[in-house]
Amino acid sequence: MKTARKLFGTDGVRGEAGTFLTAELATALGRATTASLEAERPQVLIVRDTRESGPMLEAALAAGIAAAGGDALLAGVLPTPAAAILVKRLGLDLAAVVSASHNPFGDNGIKFFDGRGVKLADEVEAEIEAKIDAVPTAEKPGHVRELNGGLEDYLRELQAAFPLDLSGRRVVLDCANGATFRAAPAIFERLGAEVETVGADPDGRNINAGCGSTHVEALAERVAASEAEIGFAFDGDGDRVLAVDGSGRVHDGDELIALTARGMKARGELNGGGVVVTVMSNYGFHQAMEEAGIEVAVTQVGDRYVIDEMLRREWKLGGEQSGHIIASEFVSTGDGIAAALMTMRELGGAPLEQAVPMSKLPQVLINVEVADREAIQDAATVWEAVERENASLEGRGRVLLRPSGTEPLVRVMVEAPTDEEANGICERLADLVRQELA
Repeated sequence: MKTARKLFGTDGVRGEAGTFLTAELATALGRATTASLEAERPQVLIVRDTRESGPMLEAALAAGIAAAGGDALLAGVLPTPAAAILVKRLGLDLAAVVSASHNPFGDNGIKFFDGRGVKLADEVEAEIEAKIDAVPTAEKPGHVRELNGGLEDYLRELQAAFPLDLSGRRVVLDCANGATFRAAPAIFERLGAEVETVGADPDGRNINAGCGSTHVEALAERVAASEAEIGFAFDGDGDRVLAVDGSGRVHDGDELIALTARGMKARGELNGGGVVVTVMSNYGFHQAMEEAGIEVAVTQVGDRYVIDEMLRREWKLGGEQSGHIIASEFVSTGDGIAAALMTMRELGGAPLEQAVPMSKLPQVLINVEVADREAIQDAATVWEAVERENASLEGRGRVLLRPSGTEPLVRVMVEAPTDEEANGICERLADLVRQELA
């Protein structure tokens, strides 16, 4: 019996374009995913980022969709959240995004949203993997056509959800030479802001290269040297954001979520609910939310798990330290531009450096290379040490130890009141992991 290929990771199918993610695989994914839909003639939206491999994979994916009897609607370069918004707004059956998010240009990926604008469930992805090599071509193939106006539709949705007056506000936007290079400046300018851009000249290869949320230092220097009051750094596909205040200090997803949560709580917009974050959120975030009387639910790493928990609890706000921030009443996935506008809304006219929604604890992370990352589950000596260290930090910090989802690594993370204590605990545990598993 043939075993299904494992293709989907925590955020779709991703890998080196042309070797792992080939045109043949993109066609097969388009065919299998379209064939899994119940509609007689599925309508499938495709958006992509600015990578040079994007048009090739877009064409191959569209061919697979049409071969399965669906219609592929090509919307061109748009942020990932635009796909989640448009698939629902236009009443389509599926949206596909060709992007590798914050990865370098040589990688690419394909991820899918259902008709509700929600990423496909694990079991649905498993079904697609199981039949990817066994889907016949439909008797009546579908069509491939361009879908015009997608950018304008997305901008209208943003403006309707965040009707801000940003007149006189000076901002710097780092678009990572990626999918937000048109949308982010357009909406801020439409709302009246004076906008300066960096990373807004994509050439197919410079996406995420020394810019964007994975290289926010460049934006921090630009903002500190300019007269701008704030800067926002997006990633390649636009589903995450980090902020920089006027002094050049970087504010991560935890801080932006805490700021928004406090504002929504004060206005009664949480409706008795709370906020969903992952295990990586800083301990200081939890302390701040407890002080504010806001309940916190915790999931494993991955924005798809955050939104699943938000939908289950019917909560409105969630996200990750990395900058995925989800406002479910707007869109059911991370949206960097929406999160930036939410931040401006919460600040009112105040500068970001004056907002102190939480106090971050020092955090130390060590990645330990191991022979078998799964062996950590049975390393009793390590877990006993973790339990002891957590007990010593109770009420003051925490220890988190987990295997990487994709690499032969065990990640040891410690948060404590001082850098010295955090470093000491983290190094002791990392040494123990090496002894037991290296």
